[in-house]
Amino acid sequence: MDARARQGSAASRVFVVVAIAVTALVLLIAALLVLDAQRAARTEAEEVTRAVATSLAVTPVVTAGLADGSHAGLQPFAESVMDDAGVDFVTIMTPDGIRVTHRDRDEIGRPYLGTIPAEAQPATEEFTGTLGPSVRTIVPVLSDGELVGWVSVGVTVGSIASDIVPRLPGVLAVAGALLAAGFVGAYLAQRTTRRVAGDLPAGSIRDAVSSYESVRTLGEALRAQTHEHGNRMHTAVSLLELGRTREAIDILTETSRQSQDLVDQVAARRDGDPTVGALLLGKAAQARERGVEWTADIAQDAPRSILSPVDAVSVVGNLIDNALDAAAAGAVPRWVRVRFSAAGEGMLRIDVSDSGGGVPAELDERIFEHGFSTKEPGPEGRGVGLALVRSITEGAGGSIDHAADPTVFTVILPARRS
Repeated sequence: MDARARQGSAASRVFVVVAIAVTALVLLIAALLVLDAQRAARTEAEEVTRAVATSLAVTPVVTAGLADGSHAGLQPFAESVMDDAGVDFVTIMTPDGIRVTHRDRDEIGRPYLGTIPAEAQPATEEFTGTLGPSVRTIVPVLSDGELVGWVSVGVTVGSIASDIVPRLPGVLAVAGALLAAGFVGAYLAQRTTRRVAGDLPAGSIRDAVSSYESVRTLGEALRAQTHEHGNRMHTAVSLLELGRTREAIDILTETSRQSQDLVDQVAARRDGDPTVGALLLGKAAQARERGVEWTADIAQDAPRSILSPVDAVSVVGNLIDNALDAAAAGAVPRWVRVRFSAAGEGMLRIDVSDSGGGVPAELDERIFEHGFSTKEPGPEGRGVGLALVRSITEGAGGSIDHAADPTVFTVILPARRS
């Protein structure tokens, strides 16, 4: 079975990617909702303990029982409040923190476990006492302006956690609804992708884009070359008709010499790429047509990359097209230089430089994003070239980088074995 067939169609991969992203997002939202429920439950516990403790501190039974030192009826009263208010403990104590009530009667008479404020003012904290970790509020009890004791009301952390359980169905319902909506979106994305690309694998779609870009850039190059040769041939014929044979021969010789220089460079290489050579011939004519000085240098030891002819034309053609556009839009002198050379063991280096205005520093990374372009959109769309070049280059195990002053795009590609 073909490797790309095993990868599955692009539509299926879109569904999987969207579904995974939605699932991760829903899990994150669910976790945030649970955390929010915990926070809300804790806040509610703090408010309840504060309200109950404040109310008890001004209750006549508590004030009188602590003021006269008899503590009569305080334990039964505290137990009834615990049952009615739904709190885990109500501890009434003397000014120095000795308990006079407690949920566990055996703890009565022992020191209070918790922070007693230095001044007669309320305080809320989380502290681990005899019942475990709890959120508690301690409030001073005053009689005629004098401190006669303290009231502490608390709710254990376990109780707070149990309060979250009734809220979980709502959280699960929200998460389920979001997950269902996300999978519906993934299905619609899959259908839309399939309508456009059928059951083609993702790699085949990229190859189709690469093929289109190759045909486009090579077509432009050959059109410019054909146009230039046509103009020169017409001029030569006209000169011959006028009897000016020497001028006609000079024009034809110059045309042949310019093309032959580049042909010789390609032919001199041990492992040349004729497709890229044809592209460079066409781009030379295109540069002359646009008034841009053209220089192409192919080192004799420059290896051939592992790219297919289609991908090679896409990479080189798009880089040259961008360079020609930048140079043509810049100030004189306008020039573009292309160089192929060996880059270490088994690597090919391609440098495409131009005299254009360069790439703004803030756009260094964005220029490689699909859909982004510094130029106005044309009928073929925009922002495909450099994104495709980076995709092809990195997919082959190479790299692409650029520098300024002058603008130079450098592609490093693995070389094909002889």
